[in-house]
Amino acid sequence: MHIRNRHIDIDGVRVFYREAGPADAPALLLLHGFPTGSHQFRRLIDTFADRYRLIAPDYPGFGHTEAPAGFTYTFDRLADITEAFTDALGLDRFALYLFDFGGPVGLRLALRRPERITALIVQNANAYEDGLSDGARELIARRRETPGDEEAVRGLFTPEGTRFQYEAGLADPTRLDPGAPALDQYFLDLPGRTDAQTDLAFDYRSNVGHYPAWQEWLRTHRPPTLILWGAGDPFFTVAGAKAYLRDLPDAELHLFEDAGHFALETHLPEITPLIGEFLGRLDS
Repeated sequence: MHIRNRHIDIDGVRVFYREAGPADAPALLLLHGFPTGSHQFRRLIDTFADRYRLIAPDYPGFGHTEAPAGFTYTFDRLADITEAFTDALGLDRFALYLFDFGGPVGLRLALRRPERITALIVQNANAYEDGLSDGARELIARRRETPGDEEAVRGLFTPEGTRFQYEAGLADPTRLDPGAPALDQYFLDLPGRTDAQTDLAFDYRSNVGHYPAWQEWLRTHRPPTLILWGAGDPFFTVAGAKAYLRDLPDAELHLFEDAGHFALETHLPEITPLIGEFLGRLDS
């Protein structure tokens, strides 16, 4: 099945998305992280497109999606656009793949439309204070009005900052395709993108405030869940992965000790069989 690369207009935003697989197959909505986009799922889509309908949008401020001047870059607005996107595509039931920013976007969707969510695949997407590293806490504590804080946040969007996110905690750097961070940097360097990312960075603390509600949703709905976690993640710790088991005791947890934040990028051969087995059990 070939990947189809498309745009759709959603509330004034020209959303780019990748789609593959039979239209009537079980759907998996792939929600990317920072600073990447739907391209992070390109190999995963190729792997499963013969059996599932896979859909990966770019959020406003990311990848090939085009947002109008004046768009408000908050996690609530990213969720608004993503929810409207699922409506436009007629996605009534789907599993969610949550990575990094995909966690706060996808869990907002789950609270709003719980009847739609069939399962979760959680890959380094934090929903617990246990999982915040010291570096993550330091970033969340920054405020735009505090002298020096905006400059520190913008340092994340440099080539050095992007490479750090990919390389930190990765035991074997040769497993990383250097084209991945280079592509992310290309999009970060587009006009207006660092401003958008700065707004989202300062809004990230809103996600921590939602943690109790997301945890309650997990406890109440108990979706089948597969947790995949790069243990060397400099932002989201192993404690955050294990914290899911408090609310989802039947979840399946796999830690990749030699992987970092972008475990899917470097450990696809180890991860895809786990996803295939998990999705296969849902179908049986």
